Amino acid sequence: MKELKGSQRKYLRGLAHDIKPSAFVGQKGLTDALVNEINEALDASELIKVKFVDYKEKTVKTSLAQEIETSTASHLAGLIGHVAIYYREHKNPEKRVIRIPA
Repeated sequence: MKELKGSQRKYLRGLAHDIKPSAFVGQKGLTDALVNEINEALDASELIKVKFVDYKEKTVKTSLAQEIETSTASHLAGLIGHVAIYYREHKNPEKRVIRIPA
């Protein structure tokens, strides 16, 4: 999937407003188990939140968020406070729930 436009990111952030975080990044940072957990959550629901518990510095959160985006082949829709919002289109077209406006 190609890069998301600003309006598409805004749409996804709106959809994610009422979602609870699916994964938490703690003091161990980005582990294989955490990446697997995020992948499973993305497969299940396409749009998830990941909360950064022990990282308060914006530069650290941004670099971790980009690492997660790369390792899960997802799109970072936004980083708001200590929460990152990720989107990955379901592989099966019949199971896709979210329709992103063009």
